[in-house]
Amino acid sequence: MISDRQDIIQRELEAGTGAAIGIAVDQSGTRTGLRLWFADLDERHGPIAELRPYGIRGYRVALGFGKFAGAIVRQIQAADAEDVGLARALVASISPAVDLQLFGQGRDDWTVDSGAFKITATARGLPDDQDEAVAKVCRDVIVPLMAAMAELIGYDVIEEEEKDGAHAHEGAIRVSTIRRRERNPRNRLLCIRLHGEKCACCGIEPRSAYGEAGSIIEVHHLEALSLLAVPRAYNPAIDLAPLCPNCHRAVHTRRPIPYSISELRALMSPHVDEAAVR
Repeated sequence: MISDRQDIIQRELEAGTGAAIGIAVDQSGTRTGLRLWFADLDERHGPIAELRPYGIRGYRVALGFGKFAGAIVRQIQAADAEDVGLARALVASISPAVDLQLFGQGRDDWTVDSGAFKITATARGLPDDQDEAVAKVCRDVIVPLMAAMAELIGYDVIEEEEKDGAHAHEGAIRVSTIRRRERNPRNRLLCIRLHGEKCACCGIEPRSAYGEAGSIIEVHHLEALSLLAVPRAYNPAIDLAPLCPNCHRAVHTRRPIPYSISELRALMSPHVDEAAVR
């Protein structure tokens, strides 16, 4: 039963969205389902997703808003163009094989225009193994949907950094656009969905090299937004690249303008198998 897989679902969603997830069993329909929401908003004041089995080897996800989500809807409507672009790209990254309905709107230009906004996604033909099936629908459908909402709401990651021997928290205060972008787990999620986990510079695939310890690919913003002379639209498909930790650190050894990937590749070309990066 789906209720027996709450741990799998919660782990997948929290890793993908960068936010704590609340979860509860829902027996109101003909088949038992789950309700999922951002824990710090509770299910009445924010977006909520319902997950239910559909057919023999499928699941249906319905994402909408709670009865008292007016404040969050207004916050989403005030999201800046960059956050909107990333949210739309996350939803657009869902496989075309998934039947996706966006309140009568398109994958590339949808907007949350009221609290009645709703997304319905139906995934069919999932693996026979139920643990694998529910993990797949989480990674491929629920994570990008809820990550899109998290981006519009403005969730930031809180990280600890050492400064003068003391720990400092960096979360609600945005030090700079580029620093926030590099640390945003939803950026990493989208970058991997679009480009895979092979380093765009040296060609290494950490997960293949290190197994379970290889989830270390990092996201590089190809052009630091803080250095743009003229503001332009943010396009995650061409503005992000996956880099291994070594290459990511290497491109940033030149400041204020980092090395481009082609420049760094030229520096290291005598030591790198060119076929690996193609």
